[in-house]
Amino acid sequence: MYRPLKIILLTLCLALPALAPPLKAQEDVHALVDALGEGDFDARAEAIKALVASKDPHVGQILQQLSDGQLYVNSEEGGPVLLQGGTDDEPTYSDPITGEAVDGIDPDSMSKVKINNSLRGAIVSAMSTLTLLSPDRSARLAAAQGLLKDADPSNLDLLNSALAGEKDGEVKNTMEAARAVMMLKSDVSAEDKKAAIDTIAARGDRNAVTILTTAMDTAPDDLKPAIQSDIDGIKRNLVLWDIVQNVWYGLSLGSVLLLAAIGLAITFGVMGVINMAHGEMVMIGAYTTYVVQEYISSSFPEMANYSPAFAVPAAFVSTGFLGLVIERVVIRYFYGRPLETLLATWGVSLILQQAVRTIFGPTNREVRNPSWMSGAFELGGLSITWNRLWIIVFSMAVFVTLLLLLKRSAFGLQMRAVTQNRRMASSMGIRTGWVDAFTFALGSGIAGMAGVALSQIDNVSPNLGQSYIIDSFMVVVFGGVGNLWGTLVGALSLGLVNKFLEPFAGAVLGKILVLVLIILFMQKRPRGLFALKGRAAEA
Repeated sequence: MYRPLKIILLTLCLALPALAPPLKAQEDVHALVDALGEGDFDARAEAIKALVASKDPHVGQILQQLSDGQLYVNSEEGGPVLLQGGTDDEPTYSDPITGEAVDGIDPDSMSKVKINNSLRGAIVSAMSTLTLLSPDRSARLAAAQGLLKDADPSNLDLLNSALAGEKDGEVKNTMEAARAVMMLKSDVSAEDKKAAIDTIAARGDRNAVTILTTAMDTAPDDLKPAIQSDIDGIKRNLVLWDIVQNVWYGLSLGSVLLLAAIGLAITFGVMGVINMAHGEMVMIGAYTTYVVQEYISSSFPEMANYSPAFAVPAAFVSTGFLGLVIERVVIRYFYGRPLETLLATWGVSLILQQAVRTIFGPTNREVRNPSWMSGAFELGGLSITWNRLWIIVFSMAVFVTLLLLLKRSAFGLQMRAVTQNRRMASSMGIRTGWVDAFTFALGSGIAGMAGVALSQIDNVSPNLGQSYIIDSFMVVVFGGVGNLWGTLVGALSLGLVNKFLEPFAGAVLGKILVLVLIILFMQKRPRGLFALKGRAAEA
């Protein structure tokens, strides 16, 4: 009965000495830790390198303690470096490796092991080196990026060993770039340096230009022409990628303008109403998104990541119903009087803004991005954020759906009939008053959905709609009143022009220049890019 137990105990007794760290190794690490409290900052930097080279499992925590200012040494006699704990009035000391308490220490004789900015950089580099072999991919990538930034040639051997076992492509590329920078700083042959230069140049980013420019100072004369050629080639590619990036930013801004203006386009085209409250419909759609997200997060937290999908129909229904009420109560009494509709809807916009301030307060409200709309990814030299990409997809889906509604449904046929000839449509039995009402509701609902999208990239505040109302009118007038294709082309065109003007003229002056260009354009084509025949055009 006891024989198996005796065998197990005997096996453990034989195995424990093998599992325990060798005494000599512990003594060596203690000596390296004690060296952190000796000499000047350069000597401590060498001690940090020696600690990393020892590959002791305690090195990471020791370096963290050093960075946090927890390591102390006798200010007069030197001696062992100890970890201070407890309180400032009654400090306690322990061994930084084993954690064993050390008694009989006079706190007045102890002083903190000092570090400077250079040592902090060395600690960061050392910590990066220690995580190169971590099983966590993100930790290895962060370590490789840290080594690329510091590029201390003393870490070259450890980096080579990490490279030999690395399987992930992105991490391996970063490690190879860090190795190439270290090679440039090392005393190696011209062939090795040329290979390192080619590796860095293959990255093709701005960091590569900085690294190669720095390498020009110490490079042999026969390598300088090749380095300069690589720098010039990278800069030419970066100029092209900057143009592509601006095109992407322009399309992104254009999609936002399309969402904000498309509802205004059909309202203005059918009814001839200058709706200054359109921006407030966008704002209410954004607040609807906030309310839906808060409700789902508190009641159904497992569904919180999909709150925008629930917010889209909620915003469409709420703002569409509000638009229907506004049209029936206010706007229908001002048809044919555009200046009066402008003043009336401006008053409605002020009322809606104050109502939102009363309910939600004047401060901004946070709408959190779901995980599938967070972050970004690289496509060559192009950086694409997920929220902007999804907004472009959403705006195109809204545009196609609205186009099908106008071209393939009975309601769309009635809308087009009223737009082209109101009296003839009325004589054919179309109830033009209700077409106006539901058109205004549809335009308001689309503005509410625009608010859902804008809540993912902008602050949700009572003034949200005011930021887009002027741009929306410019899009509608530039593209052609009541024409969806004109709205699409106008929104994307204005977005691209804005983004290409901003780097040279600034954001404010860029908008002014766009406004001047539109005014000049309207002198030649007063009906916009795509002129629409009908009541609005004839008026």
